[in-house]
Amino acid sequence: MAGMQGTVATYDAATRSGVLLLDDGTELAFPARAFDASGLRLLRLGQRVRVDTDAAGEVVRVTLPTMA
Repeated sequence: MAGMQGTVATYDAATRSGVLLLDDGTELAFPARAFDASGLRLLRLGQRVRVDTDAAGEVVRVTLPTMA
């Protein structure tokens, strides 16, 4: 599922994983593989991101809202 957006609540550069706060207030953890799939080099706390999930609701990619 694409099109969800949220804000970076936590990000650990050592593990490349963290937690997003979605616009509806839901916390959603993302694994290193979702960050790696983005092509980004880092994330900042409070940064807006777009979230892509699979059919099971697992985060598969975290990108900037302006990236396709």
